[in-house]
Amino acid sequence: MAERVRAREIDDDEGRRLLRIIRRGTGSVVTWRRAQMVLLSAQGMPVAKIAEVTFTSADRVRDVIHNFNTDGFDSLHPKYKGGRPRTFTLLERREIKKIAKSKPAENGLPFSTWSLTKLADFLVGEGVVDDISHEGLRVLLREEGVSFQRVKTWKTSKDPDYAAKKARVEHLYAIADGEVIPEDGEPGVIFCMDEFGPPNLVPHPGRQWAERGGRHKNPDREPPRRRATYTRPHGVRHLFAAYDLGKDRLYGHIKKTKNRSKFLEFCRYLRSLHPVDIRIAIVCDNYSPHLTTKRCQRVGTWAAANNVEIAYTPTNSSWLNRIEAQFTALRYFALDGTDHASHKVQGSMIRRYIIWRNKHAADERLHAFVSRTNVA
Repeated sequence: MAERVRAREIDDDEGRRLLRIIRRGTGSVVTWRRAQMVLLSAQGMPVAKIAEVTFTSADRVRDVIHNFNTDGFDSLHPKYKGGRPRTFTLLERREIKKIAKSKPAENGLPFSTWSLTKLADFLVGEGVVDDISHEGLRVLLREEGVSFQRVKTWKTSKDPDYAAKKARVEHLYAIADGEVIPEDGEPGVIFCMDEFGPPNLVPHPGRQWAERGGRHKNPDREPPRRRATYTRPHGVRHLFAAYDLGKDRLYGHIKKTKNRSKFLEFCRYLRSLHPVDIRIAIVCDNYSPHLTTKRCQRVGTWAAANNVEIAYTPTNSSWLNRIEAQFTALRYFALDGTDHASHKVQGSMIRRYIIWRNKHAADERLHAFVSRTNVA
């Protein structure tokens, strides 16, 4: 039996980069769609399911995944122009990128960071390349998506249980996708849960149809403008949302506060959607109200008493949570370009969108439009 096609193992930096591409409102549609396929594959979704979600052929999905595994992020961008072949081979470019992202101390050098001069000398001295100029190295790193930037600790997961947590989340996704049959005691229903927002009463930037300006413009036209906000006395609200992977349904409750009590209240609602004898799993991040601590063990106690598994994504790896793409759609369809007068009006808009989204979840045209607007 042939081995299943799947995206190679990606690290936190690459996962967040894919998530930024599918969230971004500008750029090539081709890049959005390819990044969407790769991210879904990295999350454990099989090729047939990805083809169904993105409304394309399974062969096309396999080609995108194979190209990403071979060429990395460069394969996500369409190549509309020709040019001379690259000076360095793919293996050389990978090795240069790997060394550039490492620390000089890891290679036995007494430096805290690479300069172009030190990096070029090291590459030539180690025999990675025969020769490379400083400008050529700069261009190569830019093409490979590597830039000289301040590195913060949050960019790398420090979770000691990173591999185990990631494997567990991927296994739950495989159960939800029908790729794995759950064994006795394993969840049969998988939710992805997170908080959105907080939604604030401010004019949200967006796009709309308006009369064009220029030479033949109507002097009485009203150009689109945004209301200026100087004071915001209305506070904020918090949307607790969950995405049922099996039913492709979105659930949401709007609360005034975001704490452990409200989290458990929403979890009890999710538990009520299925019989008690069916074990459910809730995938969420490591936000403190989601955790069981020494001082407060309510989450763990409730989960054990109600046949629920709380599966946490690794620290700083929220890209693994499939609900993130649903938030992108919610922001685009329900909030962009709005200026609500009250939280009641804004909350009503969000609730109506969730109802509309669930009614049209299987609509092919909606899926095509969602894919076009960078939603996974």
